[in-house]
Amino acid sequence: MWDFSWLLRHHRLGEFEDWDEVLDGLALRGYNAIRIDCFPHLVAAGKNGTVVEEFYHVKDDWTPALWGNAHSIYSRPREALLEFLPKCAERDIHVGLATWFSPHGTERNSEVEGVEGFVRVWDETLSLLDKHALLDNVLYVDLLNEYPLWHGLNWLKREMNALSGSGASLKSKSDAHIPDVKAEHARKKKFNADQEKLYISFMTESLRRLKARWPHLDFLASQSNSRRVPWQAMDYSEFDCLDVHLWFVHNDLFFDHHKSYFEGAHDATSDVGFERAHREIKECWATRKEEMIAWMEGEIKLRADVSRQNGLVCGNTEGWGPINWRDHPLLDWDFTKEAGEVCVDIALRNGFKFICTSNFTHPQFPGIWKDIGWHRGLTERIRNYQAT
Repeated sequence: MWDFSWLLRHHRLGEFEDWDEVLDGLALRGYNAIRIDCFPHLVAAGKNGTVVEEFYHVKDDWTPALWGNAHSIYSRPREALLEFLPKCAERDIHVGLATWFSPHGTERNSEVEGVEGFVRVWDETLSLLDKHALLDNVLYVDLLNEYPLWHGLNWLKREMNALSGSGASLKSKSDAHIPDVKAEHARKKKFNADQEKLYISFMTESLRRLKARWPHLDFLASQSNSRRVPWQAMDYSEFDCLDVHLWFVHNDLFFDHHKSYFEGAHDATSDVGFERAHREIKECWATRKEEMIAWMEGEIKLRADVSRQNGLVCGNTEGWGPINWRDHPLLDWDFTKEAGEVCVDIALRNGFKFICTSNFTHPQFPGIWKDIGWHRGLTERIRNYQAT
């Protein structure tokens, strides 16, 4: 997963400054596919019909960025795709096109409304790539990251919020559409029946229209393991594959009482809580590893079963240990690496056809990026696996 970092860190002094260098580094580590944000809301024409070639992405704080731009920078998304995608093909690196639909300092995500607007920007983006013969190397199209939660399609958020009965405003609370996100026992809360009907119908219709226009492409909407969203209940009739992101820190049984990870590392506003979060994760992993692995076995099997029941290819592009992590003097990558080793094997045994090693396979995480042996060990295991 190279998300939007492949573009928003492509600048002087950025970790993706030299695409040739980082793609060579990716191939050296044994990877043959990436999932990237192709920014359909920036590539397509705006609501006034005007195509914009260059955008300014403001970073209005100095909090270190895990993903995306670490500084205020300019980008040229259309031009970038036409340059970057051929470089991937030259190295036999396939591409999953996705989007987080984030504003990135613009208002373009808020201009897109309804199925019509959403399908239009995707169709225009795919048409641009098709015009330049760049779709042959595309594995699939992921219409909206971790649907329906972690994305920037504000129209859908407003519609979902209007059905929530909460009265909260997205202007004052950007995640108001997410049920009780900060409340006590939040993970036990779910969308109501009207909200569930809306988000399922919106994606089903979007997929149906785009599949009719692009029948030779595979489509999906990636999802996240969350009790707020019954992902198993999605209408998968228009999906071509299943990608539900899953981490050990989703394991409520073992991590509910380890709030230091979420408060001190995942949602950190400073590094004061890093040491405690790191210590508690290591303690939990050391003392309850077998139970945690058994839980993960069940979760991965569930995804494989749902895929088979719906005739879909199954895989995972984000996982397996912590969700957010970073290089820091008081942190290490041991848990992330071991979690990847454990989960890759489980995913292979359960028939996953595309598998990540972690969600930190970026040059902006040098502590794990530089361990070429770890990457090659896992990618060789994935690519050479023979089911018994």
